Amino acid sequence: MTQHPSRPPPYLQPRPKAAPTLSDTSGISKAKSATPPYLSRPSSQSRPSSPTPPRAVNFDASTKATRALIRRVFYPDTRAGSKDSCSLDELLPPLTSSNEIDLQLYAIIAIVIKDTVHSWYGKITLDESFVEEVIQIVAHCTRAIEGRLRSVDLEGLVFDELPQLVDDHIRAFRTAHSLSSPAQFRTDPRVVYHDLNPHPALSPVPETSQPSTVTEQSEHETQYRQLLVQSALAILLPTEDLDNACLRTLVADVIAETILGNAIGGKLCEGYFIWGNISKLTTMVKARIEPKTTGEEIEVDTRGRLEKFGLLSERGKATRPPRGYRSTLSSVFWRALQYGYLLFIAVRFIIQGFIAASARPRRSQLVSNMEASSPITKPVQSWPPPPLINYKFFSLVSSILDLPLRLPWLSGSLSLLQSHLVNGPLSVGATDGILDQYIHHQLTTYALTPSLIPPLLSTLRTALFPNASLPLSPPPSSFQPSETQIQATKRICAQDILSLLPPLLLPTLFPNMNPEERIRDVEHELDIWGDAYLNKHFLYRIVEVVVVRILPEMGEGGEGPRELMEGRGVGV
Repeated sequence: MTQHPSRPPPYLQPRPKAAPTLSDTSGISKAKSATPPYLSRPSSQSRPSSPTPPRAVNFDASTKATRALIRRVFYPDTRAGSKDSCSLDELLPPLTSSNEIDLQLYAIIAIVIKDTVHSWYGKITLDESFVEEVIQIVAHCTRAIEGRLRSVDLEGLVFDELPQLVDDHIRAFRTAHSLSSPAQFRTDPRVVYHDLNPHPALSPVPETSQPSTVTEQSEHETQYRQLLVQSALAILLPTEDLDNACLRTLVADVIAETILGNAIGGKLCEGYFIWGNISKLTTMVKARIEPKTTGEEIEVDTRGRLEKFGLLSERGKATRPPRGYRSTLSSVFWRALQYGYLLFIAVRFIIQGFIAASARPRRSQLVSNMEASSPITKPVQSWPPPPLINYKFFSLVSSILDLPLRLPWLSGSLSLLQSHLVNGPLSVGATDGILDQYIHHQLTTYALTPSLIPPLLSTLRTALFPNASLPLSPPPSSFQPSETQIQATKRICAQDILSLLPPLLLPTLFPNMNPEERIRDVEHELDIWGDAYLNKHFLYRIVEVVVVRILPEMGEGGEGPRELMEGRGVGV
C-alpha cells in the first residue's frame, strides 16, 4: 500500500494572516480609523509570500539560511513533495501582519525551542503537542501585541521617553564618577548610581568581597523577570491557556530566563557589545551620507585602446595636457555647480516635505484617537501632546556631545531658538504647527517604518544567538574577550564616531587637541557604557517603559500576576 505523505499538524494549517491580527485585543476595532501611517501594513494576502531580498551580506542572516533554520527545527523529517512544496507562510500560523517580520521572529523561536525544548522534551516523547501549544501561545501573544501597538504613541515613546532614559543614565553615571571626596570617604560609583536610579531587581549592589550580595542580587533579578513575564502573560494569554498552570509556567520560564535572562543578563549589558553596535551604526550612517565617489575622483579616460597598451607612437603626446590637470577657473566652476545642485536638492526636499506635511491630519488628533482606543479607561479630558521639537531626543544629542560644558554659548543659543520656535509670535514649532507637522512627517516616513524591523531583528538574532544557538551560561573563558580586545573595540568605536563628525566641527568641539587626544577624549565618554551592572539599570527601565505602554493594565493599579489573573476569573 502506498504511504501518503504526512499532513501538517493542526496548528500548522494555513490561515489568513491579517484577520486574526486585530481580533485578540479589546479596543482595537476603534483604533482602525486612527491607525498612524507608520503602522499601516498590507495584509499577507495582498502581496507575494516570498520576502524581499536581504540587505545583509552575511549568509547566516540571509533569507535562505533563515528559512532553512526554521524548517530544520519544525520539520526535521520533511519528505519531498509534502511540506517542501509549501512555503513557511502557508504552514506556520501568522505572528504579525508582515511576512518579513514573521520570518525573523520564527527564526528566534526556532533557536529557543531547539535548545530549550527539543534538548530535553525530545528525549521523553516524540509527541509534538507541547511545541504546538507553545507556538500557538506565542502567535496569540504577538498578534495581541501588534494590535495594541496601534494604540501606542510610538513617536512619544521612541523620541521622548526612551531618550529620557538614556539622558538619565548619562547624567547619573557622570554624577557618580565626578564626586570629589578624600579616598577614605569615597563612595563606590555603583552605589551612588543605584541610589540615583534604584531598581528592585538590582538590589543590593553586588560586591566581589561579599559573595552573599552577588547571590542575593541574582535571585532578585530572577524573581523580577518572572513577575514581569507572568504579569504580561496574565493579560495576553487566552483564558483556557492561562488556566493551564503547567503550560503557563513553562512558557514563562522560556521567556524570562532564556530570552530576557540571556539577553539583558548576557551580551546586551556588556560594554564591548554596545561599543561594537555603535561602530556598526556609524558605518551605516556614513554609507548613507557619504557619496561613493566625488567629482575629483571621477576621471574620464579619453585614450584609445592602442594608446592604453602603449602600441601607439609617441607623436603628439607632448601637446596633450597631463592627467589630472585642471585650471583654477574650471575647478571653481564645477565645485560651484556641485554645491548648487546639492542646495537645489535640499531645498526641494524641504519644500516637498512641508507640502506633504500640510496635507496630513493633525498630530494631536491622531494621538487623541490612539489614546481613546486604549484598553484602559482614560480620563475624559485629554491634553494635547507636547511639540516634537521639545522631545528629549534633541536634548539628548546635547548631553551626548556635552555641549553645556564644551560649548555653553551654542547650547544656550539652541535653547533660545527652541523657545522662540515654540512660544514665539509665529509658533511654527508648537503642537500642530507647520514645523511640528514637518518633523512628524519626516519621522513617520523615514524613521518609524515597518521595513526597518526585519533587519533589526536579524541583527539582534545574530548578535544574541551566534551560530544559531543559545550562548552557554556562564560562557567559557575562551568566549570572553580579553581586556586588550575590549579596549581595541572601544578605540575603534571612538575613531568611528570622530570620522562621523564634520572636519570643520572638530576644532570647535575639541579645542587644542591633536587626533590622539581627541580619540582618548571620546573613549572617556564611551566609558559611560563600560559597566555591565549599570547598563542593566538602563535596559530594565527600557523594558518596563515599553511593556507598560503596550500593556497599560500593568501600570495603572500596580497589580501583580495574582491580581491580574483573579480579575480574569483564573485562580493561581
